[in-house]
Amino acid sequence: MRRREFVSLLGGAAAACPIAARAQQAAMPVIGFLNASSPDEFFADRLRAFRQGLKEIGYIEGENLAIEHRAADNQLDRLPELASELVRRQVAVIAAASITAAAAAQAATTTIPVVFIVGDDPVRLGLVASLSRPGGNLTGTNFFSVELGAKRLELLRELAPAATRIAVLVNPANPANAESTIRDVEAAVRAMGSQIQVLNAGSSREIDAAFAGLARERPDALYVSTGPPFTARRVQLALLAARSGLPAIYGARSFAEAGGLMSYGASLAEAYRQAGFYAGRILKGAKPADLPVAQSTKFELVINAQTARMLDLTVPPSLLARADEVIE
Repeated sequence: MRRREFVSLLGGAAAACPIAARAQQAAMPVIGFLNASSPDEFFADRLRAFRQGLKEIGYIEGENLAIEHRAADNQLDRLPELASELVRRQVAVIAAASITAAAAAQAATTTIPVVFIVGDDPVRLGLVASLSRPGGNLTGTNFFSVELGAKRLELLRELAPAATRIAVLVNPANPANAESTIRDVEAAVRAMGSQIQVLNAGSSREIDAAFAGLARERPDALYVSTGPPFTARRVQLALLAARSGLPAIYGARSFAEAGGLMSYGASLAEAYRQAGFYAGRILKGAKPADLPVAQSTKFELVINAQTARMLDLTVPPSLLARADEVIE
């Protein structure tokens, strides 16, 4: 081969390399991750668990998979447009990380598979036809956050047995979650012979106003509903509850870690890992209609002993023995 031809071949190969690299990158499947809250450091733990589930089935972000993130920063009315963006992007799967995100994804597409992570019954929410055979383009995991109202109240009463007037904080911008929470908590409170007071708040200013009202009404304890706005403002909620002298219970361990008295709920890391695994199965050809909704089986009771002392509460030994973690 003549030198000129050899150099020409080398030049052609070099020019082809970027094209081949771009083609390989373009061929990577893309998952759209739709999140109602902010992608802050706290949420990074859940994303790590989601990536772990993908890794277990053979997908690693940056190697053979890409993830595109869309976060509503707790402005729930932005979710429909963000979901539509992912549809226009023609992602292979949408992972929807809340009830409102799942509803937005469901409204945006009937063809792109959607894997949800929700805290309420997806059948009652209208996301799937049944748990065993979802039937459409949605499946995912239910971590039973809303359905645990009675259990949380039981734990709260065990720590604060004199509590008979319970304030319940819900976010009116998420009506499905608020209605389910009020319905379940109200039934449990009635069975205990207690009274319920519903407070509506979502923004930081509304939360401040709600606690100002609590100072006048003086309930005995506080039940904080689940949802992205409250998770993002967990430090504010924990501080205000402590200043108000209110024993409070929350739905996720991040609240107790932020100074809240106690939390009881499913392991969110496990729920997100399962969702990642399901997303990977769908990328390998599984149909959402045939993947049963996964249901959490691992639950965590976390007690902040320092906050209990601040509120002059003695944690019963029986409760300490059942706690998965006691924060000192």
